[in-house]
Amino acid sequence: MENEQQSGLPVHGNEEKSIVNRGKVLAGAAAAVVAVVGLYLANRYWIAPLTMHQAQAHVKSASDPDQPLAPDFTLTALNGQKLSLADYKGKVVLLDFWATWCGPCRIEIPGFIELQNKYRDQGFTVIGISMDEGGPEPVKEFYQDYKMNYPVALGNQTVSELYGGVYGLPTTFVIGRDGRIYSRHPGAEPASVFEDEVKTLLGANGTTEVEDFHPAGHATPGDKIELGTPEEANSEVPGVDVSKLTAVQKADFKKVLQKEQCTCGCKFDLLKCRLDDRSCGISRKMAKEELAIFLGQAEPLASHKKAGTPQSAPAAAPSRN
Repeated sequence: MENEQQSGLPVHGNEEKSIVNRGKVLAGAAAAVVAVVGLYLANRYWIAPLTMHQAQAHVKSASDPDQPLAPDFTLTALNGQKLSLADYKGKVVLLDFWATWCGPCRIEIPGFIELQNKYRDQGFTVIGISMDEGGPEPVKEFYQDYKMNYPVALGNQTVSELYGGVYGLPTTFVIGRDGRIYSRHPGAEPASVFEDEVKTLLGANGTTEVEDFHPAGHATPGDKIELGTPEEANSEVPGVDVSKLTAVQKADFKKVLQKEQCTCGCKFDLLKCRLDDRSCGISRKMAKEELAIFLGQAEPLASHKKAGTPQSAPAAAPSRN
């Protein structure tokens, strides 16, 4: 395992050379662009940056009422049994979204194994959510090769959207005994960063929020995290809650989305991007904005006005029937 990690590190060239062939540089740059684009197309998730930043200087108290409760989910574990977050109520949970092809994820896993060994008897567990799309067998093989010692389940886009959209891997959430999310870590972090947070949360009981919790590393505080809802995750327009629209309104809203192009670079309209790539945060945000305009809850976007797009009347209030 150590050899695998070392083999993934960049090898520097001979720095004593004073002359560089411009043609080789340009060719190398072009190859790099092709490789990056290929990686993005092969995997819907962009690998989150490897970060080892210092703890943030100022964070709101975890007693703030906006501190979100972790959405419950039920997935299939590698052993074929159901795995629900609710089964770990009262424990500190490190919820890690990862994939076998993700290099930074591989770097983190040995640290998670160590944390599991060290704190599992104190009311702590790591839960891995594999976002691999090739079925369970490659994940099982990886699990055995890395001697992973914590539960791993096969994830999907629904659970990703419940957690606000997992747009990069690894992405790790730290959940307290009270079931609230205290931090989200986009990108790999040293095990010591997670250990600092885990030790703080282990000192609390199952009902009391931890005062003065300070996320470490490159974390987003829990009260700054925007989560999804079951209505958004199970929507006909993934990531957008259309449950209160009538059938006619849904059809009309989809036509609106088909007239607007996503700006993520996919060259698709908003509806197609939402259906084909649920992990796209850009189309998700744009589609939500379009829904607010459709319902008359927001002004038309500036881009609509500049383009001279005809403005239709706001949709009638959704029927309660």
